[in-house]
Amino acid sequence: MLDIKLIREQPEFVKAELEKVGFPGKDIDSLLELDRRRRAVIHETESLKARRSTRSQEIRKITDPQEREVAVAEMRTVGNRIAELEKEVSALEETFQQRLLEIPNLPHPRVPVGRDEHENIVVRTVGEPTTFSFTPKPHWELGEQLGIIDFERGVKISGSRFYVLKGLGARLQRALISWMLDLHVQEHGYTEIYPPAMVKGECLVGTGNLPKFGENLYRDYAEDFWFVPTAEVPVTNLYRDEILDPGRLPIYHVAYTPCFRREKMSAGRDVRGIKRGHQFDKVEMVKFVDPATSDAELDSLVDNAEDVCRRLGIPYRIVQMCTGDLSFVAAIKYDVELWAPGCQEWLEVSSCSNFRDFQARRARIRYRPTAGAKPEFIHTLNGSGLALPRVVIAVLENYQQEDGSIVIPAVLRPYMGGKDRIATIR
Repeated sequence: MLDIKLIREQPEFVKAELEKVGFPGKDIDSLLELDRRRRAVIHETESLKARRSTRSQEIRKITDPQEREVAVAEMRTVGNRIAELEKEVSALEETFQQRLLEIPNLPHPRVPVGRDEHENIVVRTVGEPTTFSFTPKPHWELGEQLGIIDFERGVKISGSRFYVLKGLGARLQRALISWMLDLHVQEHGYTEIYPPAMVKGECLVGTGNLPKFGENLYRDYAEDFWFVPTAEVPVTNLYRDEILDPGRLPIYHVAYTPCFRREKMSAGRDVRGIKRGHQFDKVEMVKFVDPATSDAELDSLVDNAEDVCRRLGIPYRIVQMCTGDLSFVAAIKYDVELWAPGCQEWLEVSSCSNFRDFQARRARIRYRPTAGAKPEFIHTLNGSGLALPRVVIAVLENYQQEDGSIVIPAVLRPYMGGKDRIATIR
């Protein structure tokens, strides 16, 4: 959420920056008009309350019954007006807060201006595409031939965009999750969290998923629980409504959760394979940092995600999002993409973002820079470290052999019971 003081004091700057991300400036004008009306009504309400308080003291001193009755009737009218204004204030406040929640984050000065994803910038590419002496197969063919992915039964039990991992396919995904968690904890300095996969609606408001993306989320209406679209939601909200003591920052957390998304925006896309589903697993890194260090923390976050790719030995690239392709909440964002030779495409396996104080304002997460200092909003960052099942796709397609088997990357073998290959079933 943006600081309303910034919007009031620098409306033209805010409008110009938001127009870079496709948000119309006229919506800021209407918000400011609503804000002026809200503040005017609040001022009138408080003025009448002050008048009533003062007049009530005076009425107690009136001895003439008739004069006192007139004064009491006057204050009754004032009281009725205050009640009307309080209802108006409540309605205006609710509308104002809702409108404020619908405004996206301002882009970081380092973000290149562009219209859409076609104007994103490839920052660097690491590694050469894997070469084969044969035509590489896509993962959906490999998975079925090896008997480690069952699409038919996934659809039978749950419907389209569901699948079942079997045998060494299931173990490969579990191995990746365990290895990535260990890497981030033991070498990158994160503390592991295992959070609930269902949260209250206010948690999704805090991270910026609600109200804008409600249609893409799964919800238990009876209990008003929401299934998490990413571990970012419960982990960020660990510190909601808190003031962190001096010396607590930075805080680094890493968490594995299943994730649930309705994929309404991707209807008709990526219908083959396991690239895009309603349920998937992900290891997520979340940082809570001092605002002065957040830019450097983003660079470190990207490197942590890259480290997974480097150790897997799979070609990858880093792509910076332009203003037209930033997410609603991100001030600056880099995607990490792995090469998939069977699909012949780059697969996004991590989006590393600095939200600055945008989420912290929504979730009311603050810290004291020093003892006794005024609380300030922290900066939050997050990035996948990495997202399944696309890493599974990249492993299967890059490590496939001509006989249809899959060589298991060396870093995963201790997590696969020492196995070095997923062999073709004959």
